[in-house]
Amino acid sequence: MGEVSSFIQTVPLEYFLILCSVLFSLGVLGVLIRKNAIIILGCVELMLNSVNLLLAAFSSYKGDGNGQILVFFIMVVAAAEVAVGLAIIAMMYRNTKSVDVSIFNKLRG
Repeated sequence: MGEVSSFIQTVPLEYFLILCSVLFSLGVLGVLIRKNAIIILGCVELMLNSVNLLLAAFSSYKGDGNGQILVFFIMVVAAAEVAVGLAIIAMMYRNTKSVDVSIFNKLRG
């Protein structure tokens, strides 16, 4: 574990900020542009993982384990989100034979 921490500290923190910003922006673009529910779910996971990477990097640079514990709890929430999201997508596919998000407007009535 010490080897990973020392490797992370050799990479400048700005690189992690840039990488996580790009990953988060790609996730936001995917959520806003795509209509496939499975891809939208994957983009939300990409956003959560970019935040996790940034929390782990900050935690490593600070030398404190609290950020890594927070990463663990975020991963638990992400796993629950995937389970609920896939159940909703499965029910949507069963009823409409499609995973297109624009169909949700028709289900409102």
